Amino acid sequence: MDAYLQVLHALMLRDMRTRFGGSYLGYGVVVLWPVVHTFILVAIYVFRKVPAPLGDSRALFFATGAVPVLIFQYISREVMKAVLMNKPLTYYPQVKNFDVIFARILVEIVTGFLGLMLVFLILLAIGVDPRPADPIMAMGGYCTAILLGIGIGTINVGIASFFPAWLMGYALFGIVLYISSGVFILPNYLPEQIYEILKWNPALQIVEWVRLGYYPDLAVEVDYLYIVLFALTSLTLGLLLERHVLRKRT
Repeated sequence: MDAYLQVLHALMLRDMRTRFGGSYLGYGVVVLWPVVHTFILVAIYVFRKVPAPLGDSRALFFATGAVPVLIFQYISREVMKAVLMNKPLTYYPQVKNFDVIFARILVEIVTGFLGLMLVFLILLAIGVDPRPADPIMAMGGYCTAILLGIGIGTINVGIASFFPAWLMGYALFGIVLYISSGVFILPNYLPEQIYEILKWNPALQIVEWVRLGYYPDLAVEVDYLYIVLFALTSLTLGLLLERHVLRKRT
């Protein structure tokens, strides 16, 4: 166990150091990337004076939609790259594919929470109170976004192992997923037939979950069991792909 923890620790440090620029400072870019992405989108809608569909703060409404979706998308995309970017390390007998994936997952969990804290601090700096009315509800939504990102990311590892073009395909799919997640609108105001179809998208329900923490009067019903089971099922399928597909190919 001690040897395994040392391997895991080394993989995490290497991942944090080599992602950008070959230094630990480059890890700051990893944390800032989704934060900058979030506030560019928020700034576009704020400066265009697009009214918030809910509440008094445009920045808070748009941030509560963008942050959980971007956390999910960035984690799922970065976990997908774990084995492809660190394949030479698996030539060492102490390092397995699962170790590389697990180390990347731990790094992405830390990155996700650091990014969330930075968003809160920036909102405070611009005079917006980021404290949710129901902190447990909001944090539950954020944590589920991380879990969903890990689950989809592990599936992507298996897919990318025999279909490398999926790296680009998932990026394109992510655009569709982002548009259909209700980041800048209230999907429950759409026609009922469209809304029921969109609710199959777990990212949309995670956005509604987070927003319920900020706007308790929001007239939506979140299927919490569906989202958690979707995330856990994705993780299970991803681990099965790692065991029965990825290991055989490597």
